Amino acid sequence: MNTLIKALIVAGVAIGGAAQASTVTFETATSGAGPQADAAAYKAVVDLAMMGSSAQSAIVPVFDNLSNQSVFGGSNSDIAYRATIDFGVNASQAGSSWGLRAGVDFGRGGAVYLDGVALASNSGDMWWAGSYADPSQSFQFSPIAMAAGNHKLQLFGLEGCCDGGQQAQFSLDGTSYTTFGTHDGLAAAVPEPETYALMLAGLGAIGFVARRRSRS
Repeated sequence: MNTLIKALIVAGVAIGGAAQASTVTFETATSGAGPQADAAAYKAVVDLAMMGSSAQSAIVPVFDNLSNQSVFGGSNSDIAYRATIDFGVNASQAGSSWGLRAGVDFGRGGAVYLDGVALASNSGDMWWAGSYADPSQSFQFSPIAMAAGNHKLQLFGLEGCCDGGQQAQFSLDGTSYTTFGTHDGLAAAVPEPETYALMLAGLGAIGFVARRRSRS
């Protein structure tokens, strides 16, 4: 799908009134890279892997039990992960205390970024095994203040073996945690102005082609 068509779809949904939901994009690629020194190194290594021919990407309905095997039916070893959650914060939520956590299977460690800024990295063997009881085996952040508007939460990780299921959740003002996904109640991220401009340009081009066909 080309960039123009994607922009038309995204902007069209926004104008039409999208459901309250964040967008979760899960990506994997083959990588034999070992533990990295810091968050920036994890991001660089994973981003590089995603440029290779083995990279795969999918928009998933919920950030729960995600793995290379469950999403793509692929290998369970030597994997780079990049998970991106795009979501919006409305005015009433902006004053809230946000708790964020992610249960991962990063045998060679990983990192978490929020809006392009590193929150943490861990070069150890991380396997949460469905429990947040041991903070060394998962990423946990609280409290975090976020302004109203668009936000992007990203996880970067490396796994040797054996690709277990992963999860990412949020909590507002100490309430129970909610898993990011299509029914999480968060506002959908609003397309940037350039996306609207691209959409309008696309609509104009479609109209031009239609007129030419009509005259023919």
